[in-house]
Amino acid sequence: MKTVYITLAAMFLTSPALAEDLKTFDIIIKDHKFSPASVEIPADQKVKLLVKNQDATPEEFESHDFNREKIIPGNSQATIFVGPLKAGEYKFFGEFNEATAQGKLIVK
Repeated sequence: MKTVYITLAAMFLTSPALAEDLKTFDIIIKDHKFSPASVEIPADQKVKLLVKNQDATPEEFESHDFNREKIIPGNSQATIFVGPLKAGEYKFFGEFNEATAQGKLIVK
C-alpha cells in the first residue's frame, strides 16, 4: 500500500500541466462581443482561457471545434481549459448572442 501512495505522489508532483503553470489568456465579453476576437495560443499545449463577462446578461461560451460549452453569468468570469490542440484555427461563439459574439483561437 505504501508503494501506491508513493507512486501517486510522484505522479502528482511531476505532472507537467498543473493548473497554476498553464498559460492564461483573457477574453472579455462586452456588448455581446468577444475581445479580442482572435486569440493566439501555442500548439500542443494545454492552456487556460479566463473569460470575463462584463455584460449584465449571461452568455454561453461555446465551441464545436474544441468541444467546450460554459454558461457565464453576467458580471462574472469563468475558466475554460483548452487543449492541447494541433496548429490551426478553432472557432468559438456566444450562443445567446451568436450574431455578434464570434471569435477564434489561432493555434501556432
